[in-house]
Amino acid sequence: MAGRKNQNAELRKPEILEGYYRVLIKEGLEGTSISKIAKHLGIHPSLILHYFKNKDNLRLALIELMISKFKSNHMIKFDHIEDHSERFSAIIDMIFSYEWSRTVDPGVHFGFYYQSFRDSNVSSLFREMFCWLRDYLYEEFVVFNREGIIQVSDELKAADFIVTLMEGLEFHAHFLGQDQPFDEFAEIAKNSALAVLKNRII
Repeated sequence: MAGRKNQNAELRKPEILEGYYRVLIKEGLEGTSISKIAKHLGIHPSLILHYFKNKDNLRLALIELMISKFKSNHMIKFDHIEDHSERFSAIIDMIFSYEWSRTVDPGVHFGFYYQSFRDSNVSSLFREMFCWLRDYLYEEFVVFNREGIIQVSDELKAADFIVTLMEGLEFHAHFLGQDQPFDEFAEIAKNSALAVLKNRII
C-alpha cells in the first residue's frame, strides 16, 4: 500500500507543479492560489495540500524544479563535445540564446527573484542555482584557458561576469529593447563577452 502511495506521489507531484507553473504565468504570484491551481488541474484543493502540506512547500518545490530544468535541459547537450573550441562556442551560444533565457517564463523567474529578498529559503535556492551555473562555467573556463581558447587572469571572475551579463539580457528585453528582437542585443552581449574572455580583460 505504501509503495502505491509513493508511486502516486511521484506521478501527481510533477503534474501539480506544472499546473502551478501555468497558473503563475497567467495570474502572477499575487493572483495565484491553491484553489486556482486546483481548478486549472480539475482536482480538489485538498489533494494539493495532501502532497505539499502548504503553499510555501509548493513554491519551494517549483523553484527546485526550475533549477533542475536549467541543469538538465541544456548542459547535458555539451557532454559529447570533445573538441574544446567547439565546446566553448556551443556553451557561449547557449548562454546568450533566447532558448536559455526562456527556460523558465521570465515573469515567474523574476517573481521568485523578488521573493528571494524577503524569504531566506527562496534566496538560498536562487543562490544555489546561480552558484551552480557560475561554478560550471568556472570549471569549463579553467580548461579553455589552459588550452588557449580564452585568455583570462581569473576564471572565477570571468564566470561571474558571464552570468551577470547573461541575466541582464532579460532586463534589456523587458525595459530597454523597445520591440527590438531578443537575439539582436543578445548577439551584441555575446560579442562583448567574447572580447572580454579572449583579451585578458579579466
